[in-house]
Amino acid sequence: MAVAGVAAAHAGPAVTCWRGLRCWATPGLAGVGDERHVALTFDDGPDPASTPAFLDELDRLGWRATFFLLGSMVRRAPSLAAETSARGHEIGVHGDEHRSQLRRGPRAVHDDVERARDTIAEVTGTAPLWFRPPYGALSAGSLRSARALGLRPVLWTTWGRDWEAAATPESVVADVLRGLRPGATVLLHDSDCTSAPRSWASTLGALPPLAEAFATRGLTVGPLAEHGVGGGRRPGLRPLTAAPGPGASYRSLSVLSGSS
Repeated sequence: MAVAGVAAAHAGPAVTCWRGLRCWATPGLAGVGDERHVALTFDDGPDPASTPAFLDELDRLGWRATFFLLGSMVRRAPSLAAETSARGHEIGVHGDEHRSQLRRGPRAVHDDVERARDTIAEVTGTAPLWFRPPYGALSAGSLRSARALGLRPVLWTTWGRDWEAAATPESVVADVLRGLRPGATVLLHDSDCTSAPRSWASTLGALPPLAEAFATRGLTVGPLAEHGVGGGRRPGLRPLTAAPGPGASYRSLSVLSGSS
């Protein structure tokens, strides 16, 4: 019974995987913000095969977004991670490896999130505020680690199901708009590292029609920092010179060489 109780406590926060429930019960966690604004977010990068095309298209549309980066991907393409930040986009933490945190113990989760945060901070020169776990699967360990590392968990209110092999630009647009609600946070992917091969091309193709749909509805688009999540605006990036959050420790650039 004790073991079952511990397991239940560990997995309890995963009930937020149900979008309808979290939008109603925990709107801040769901990413509900300014009703006339859409927070545009991308997961799983940076990916040299696809992320540059997204950066160019976002420039063309005049949009900035929040990119939730994987530490392992950042170490493979550090210059691209730095470029993403330098081009005005907000950077969040998606973990170091894309593994469900429901299947990992609290210590492993903490180490994974900390390594990702430190890697991203070293490469981009900014300390990210936002954290989104792989698959959106929050555990008790996820929440404790985020709090200890000065990160704020945020999920999404609608998505494009753009990881599927059957996804098309039209299906991505339809799925995003089907779940669109006031103050929406949109989940998309700029990499296929955990998705169907070249699924990102459907996401990229969906951006222009989404821009038209959002404009028709009178919605502005931007990163979470401009979204007013939970009431009021909060900066999405903090300079590394700022005081780190509780438990923060920024390692040297050795994290990029694999020596740590």
